[in-house]
Amino acid sequence: MSRSSFIADDAAARLSAGVASYALSAPVRAVLEPRRGSADVAFARKVAMYLCHVAFEFSLTRVAAAFRRDRSTVAQACHYVEDRREDPAFDLWISGLEEMLRDAPAPSRTFVESEAKP
Repeated sequence: MSRSSFIADDAAARLSAGVASYALSAPVRAVLEPRRGSADVAFARKVAMYLCHVAFEFSLTRVAAAFRRDRSTVAQACHYVEDRREDPAFDLWISGLEEMLRDAPAPSRTFVESEAKP
């Protein structure tokens, strides 16, 4: 993966984490850190990884790299959130978060390229 692709994927992961953190009142730093954290933080991370996969159409492998997790962890998180979508209220809530991310403007190519320079 090129450095600019890594930076763009990292930005998508951070945006997904930010949206999930805001929606669930979890600290974004905790969602992105390597430790599991509390149950609330772990749930926010699952939502963030799911959103990154669905809203940005990232493969599970790409989400795993962006969140610095194993692919199987991302797959489990996505299955967990998909199962929760059986609840109409949760489905409506997560759909709103997906739409927010889908409507977000793409990262500036100039910014990504400037960040990729050593």
